[in-house]
Amino acid sequence: MAVPPTYADLGKSARDIFTKGYGFGLIKLDLKTKSENGLEFTSSGSANTETSKVTGSLETKYRWTEYGLTFIEKWNTDNTLGTEITLEDQLARGLKLTFDSSFSPNTGNDGTEFGGSIYQKVNDKLETAVNLAWTAGNSNTRFGIAAKYQIDSDASFSAKVNNSSLIGLGYTQTLKPGIKLTLSALLDGKNVNAGGHKLGLGLEFEA
Repeated sequence: MAVPPTYADLGKSARDIFTKGYGFGLIKLDLKTKSENGLEFTSSGSANTETSKVTGSLETKYRWTEYGLTFIEKWNTDNTLGTEITLEDQLARGLKLTFDSSFSPNTGNDGTEFGGSIYQKVNDKLETAVNLAWTAGNSNTRFGIAAKYQIDSDASFSAKVNNSSLIGLGYTQTLKPGIKLTLSALLDGKNVNAGGHKLGLGLEFEA
C-alpha cells in the first residue's frame, strides 16, 4: 500500500531537492563538525573547472530544541552574509516556518529576490519539489521541478529541470560512514548535441 503524500518544510526540504547532489563545473570539498554544546559547523570549498576560481563558505548552526528554533549564520568568500531562523512544530505539528535574509555589503545591489516552493515526500524513497522565483523590478520569472530517488541506504539519484530547459542530474554514493561522493552533470536541453555541458565532482566528510 502506497504511503500517502505529505507536504512539509516549504523552504529547506524543497531547496535541498534542487541543490543537494549537484555541483556542475565544480570540484568541491565539505567538512561538517559538531561541538559538545550542539553547535554545528560546516565549511566548504570549491574550485570552478572553467574559471579556476576558488570559493569558500562557513556556516554555523545552533538548535534550541525545547522551543523548536534553529539559528543559522552564513558567510562566504564573496563577502555575502546570511541569516536563517527556523521555527518547527510550534504553531502546528509538522509545520516549519523559515525566515532568511542575505546581505552583500560590497555590491550596493538593492534588488530584492522573492521565491516560493512546494515540497512533497511521495513515499520513503521518492521526494519531489517545485520552486518559483522572481526579482523586484524584473519581469522574468524562474521556475523548476526536481525529484530525488533513494536507490538504497547508500545511494540516491537526483534530477531537475528549469524553464530555461537546463537539465541537472546527480548521483550520490556513501563510500563509508561520514564520507559521501557526488557525481553530477548539467545539460542544455535546447542544445543537447552542441556540447558545452558541465560535469561536477563532490566529496563530503562528516565528523
